[in-house]
Amino acid sequence: MTAPRPEPARLVVLVSGSGTNLQALIDAAADPAYGAQVVAVGADRHDIEGLRRAERRGIPTFVERVGDHPDRAAWDEALTRAVEAHRPDLVVLAGFMKLAGPAFLARFGGRTVNTHPALSPSFPGMRGPQDALEYGVRITGATLFVVDAGVDTGPIVAQVAVPVEDDDDVEALHERIKTSERAMLVEWVGKMAREDFTIDGRRIRFQPKDQS
Repeated sequence: MTAPRPEPARLVVLVSGSGTNLQALIDAAADPAYGAQVVAVGADRHDIEGLRRAERRGIPTFVERVGDHPDRAAWDEALTRAVEAHRPDLVVLAGFMKLAGPAFLARFGGRTVNTHPALSPSFPGMRGPQDALEYGVRITGATLFVVDAGVDTGPIVAQVAVPVEDDDDVEALHERIKTSERAMLVEWVGKMAREDFTIDGRRIRFQPKDQS
């Protein structure tokens, strides 16, 4: 007798823009073997394509704007409540342009991931591709990491290398990084959904889920 397939992991995805990484996750989750489903999409602004992508698939959405709250701490608490309402197993920051605050990390720390368009710990912050190009590295890439209180400093889940071409400008390099970043995100979020993982210092350790 075949064992029943486990329930898919519940993903809440947070976006701030066009949602191309979100779309990749939605498409991957259409396959039951992927092991995860996007149960809600949140944003820090209205009228963005990321929200429309979710709405076209019938996925619930919510918006928590910083300016709608008295201060950043109140926004952080409101975002935490909004995410918690959808009972996520994992939270994915997919182009979400806000730092997670103390309330959010207290609730979802250790199971929130984000990507960075550089090979961490090199070139943190908003200018990763530009900084890599200006420094003259021959290889850069993208990093998937577990979110902590720093800027692109959390334990590394996965990395992918992207060569820097002689004729690259920032836009061309960033586009190639984003393509590799998207594939890495889909692959490793799926792995985090299908397997058990623990964080040991700065190491992420995986093992198959107990199916008994």
